[in-house]
Amino acid sequence: MTYTKILGTGSYLPKRIVTNDELSERMETTDEWIRARTGIEQRHMAAPNESSVDMAEQAARRAMESAGVTGEELDLIICATSTPEHLFPSNATQLQARLGCRTIPAFDMQAVCSGFVYALSTADKFIKCGGYQRILVLGAELFTNALNWEDRTTAILFGDGAGAVVVGPSEEPGIYGSVLHSDGGYKELLWAPQGPGSSAEDYPNRGRFIEMQGRDVFKVAVRSLSSLVGELLEHCDFDAADIDYLVPHQANLRIISATAEHLNLPMEKVIVTVNKHANTSAASVPLALDHGVRSGQIQRGHNLLLEAFGGGFTWGGCILTY
Repeated sequence: MTYTKILGTGSYLPKRIVTNDELSERMETTDEWIRARTGIEQRHMAAPNESSVDMAEQAARRAMESAGVTGEELDLIICATSTPEHLFPSNATQLQARLGCRTIPAFDMQAVCSGFVYALSTADKFIKCGGYQRILVLGAELFTNALNWEDRTTAILFGDGAGAVVVGPSEEPGIYGSVLHSDGGYKELLWAPQGPGSSAEDYPNRGRFIEMQGRDVFKVAVRSLSSLVGELLEHCDFDAADIDYLVPHQANLRIISATAEHLNLPMEKVIVTVNKHANTSAASVPLALDHGVRSGQIQRGHNLLLEAFGGGFTWGGCILTY
């Protein structure tokens, strides 16, 4: 049986760190208020001359170095992002040129915070269909440009960054399976209304900034992820006790804790970066994964459950042996 194995991981965070105290100087909030509701202490913010492609490139090079893979050896690039540098061309095609790849296929995937899980599941299918030996999968977001800095309900939540993995075929256990879902009926609970293809008549007074109904999003996220965990375990024929680490989307510490509780996992078995990274959308899962690997928590042979929930709504996860 052919599995899709993670061969290397990498990540990148901008140099600038914005603390909760700094935010309290520009809006009505406090460090205590933000920590109590989200678990966030700080976030990274891209420099004025830094794009989501720039961050993705740094994460990609680190993942490729970890995997011992050159650009010429890549067969496909999938970049999950909701904040591409351009409407077109895609971030992925720009990476293809920057990384010295052959004229391989490259495309972006948009599933907001679930984007990396969607992209990894897609890469898994390409590997198992044959013909693809090395695939670069990324999540890269520059969300701070999409925030209304006068809206504390959203501005406190997000940060910038990128994470990446290189995957390839293996006879050793890798990805066992994935489960993906969406429900567009909830779109106005978490969205950015104005896009280049939107109708001015439909959204005459709405902007491009993120809008969110936080309490409602929290309720749906906890319910959806709790159900997802059970579905994933059944789909992959795993017991909760078989999971060594949960690598969740880093949106809110309370949501992460609720998912861990559903798995009966102690928080020591959960990779948590939301306190330092905030919500980096599609970048949050690969950032957390790379942190877990480089900190020595995640070791080869560990069974991991990756999961995410984001605007759309979209949600999904996978179980794999690292």
